[in-house]
Amino acid sequence: MKIAFVGKGGSGKTTLSSLFIRHLAATGAPVVAVDADINQHLGCALGLDEAAAAALPAMGDRLPLIKDYLRGDNPRIASTETMIKTTPPGEGSRLLRVREDNPVYDACARPVELDGGAVRLMVTGAFTDADLGVACYHSKTGAVELCLNHLVDGPDEYVVVDMTAGSDSFASGMFTRFDITYLVAEPTRRGVSVYRQYKEYARDYDITLKVVGNKVLGQDDLDFLRAEVGDDLLVTVGQSDWVRALEKGRPPRFDLLEEANRDALHTLRTTADATYEHRDWERYTRQMVHFHLKNARSWGNERTGADLAAQVDPGFLLSERVAATA
Repeated sequence: MKIAFVGKGGSGKTTLSSLFIRHLAATGAPVVAVDADINQHLGCALGLDEAAAAALPAMGDRLPLIKDYLRGDNPRIASTETMIKTTPPGEGSRLLRVREDNPVYDACARPVELDGGAVRLMVTGAFTDADLGVACYHSKTGAVELCLNHLVDGPDEYVVVDMTAGSDSFASGMFTRFDITYLVAEPTRRGVSVYRQYKEYARDYDITLKVVGNKVLGQDDLDFLRAEVGDDLLVTVGQSDWVRALEKGRPPRFDLLEEANRDALHTLRTTADATYEHRDWERYTRQMVHFHLKNARSWGNERTGADLAAQVDPGFLLSERVAATA
């Protein structure tokens, strides 16, 4: 399953996504974790010290390698220079799988050992002083979007992406790349404002969106969230001594996480798993093409000097069956 965690800055989405990743790893599930936030904190939330987290290879810095591998021998793509973040796969493209080894993972992913298992961690790379005034952060997340466009995952495989805060993810088509999106919301007016934005923007794209209430301290907080988000409220999470210890750099064993919070993580997984039977590869591919053509018209054709609409393979449908024969 491809799962996104979104929310306003400070909502706790990185903490919750890291807890969910630990929960999956503890069961032995294969996990690719991706930090696509402008503030890169997922590595530390998974237990890396700051030096180790800062040393993680940035996907944005390895974009030429990613493009070269994914292009394969697709005859519709003249060169890697004409590939943009939305370029869809076609006949001859190389696809990514969760469990395999490949040059993209070799260059961009690093194993993170967690009690109970290990995950592959990939990061977009931090927004640096060199980027100020000359670069858009979404150019960095383009590497993530390109990989998601070429990724085929099966049941009991997980790709968990900690997205950029707020509604910034709508600056690209990446918000349509997920089986389910968990929006982390605090029980405040600001906390639910991002939910309203996300709900409105996603309305026409058949996005499965569920709200995770965070920092919920009592019945009044719960009643507030229920009134504001209705049936989209899936679970709530309260204060956690385990998380407090994690934030101090001294996390206990994961099996010591409070029972109520373990139950919440279990609900997140079972809810994500239940979306698998509703997966629509045709819609997934159609939306990929839609955003590629939109980006081609708005800036891609001019930027690359090529007609990027020609990259679309009308007979290609991304699916597990295609991956099995590729």
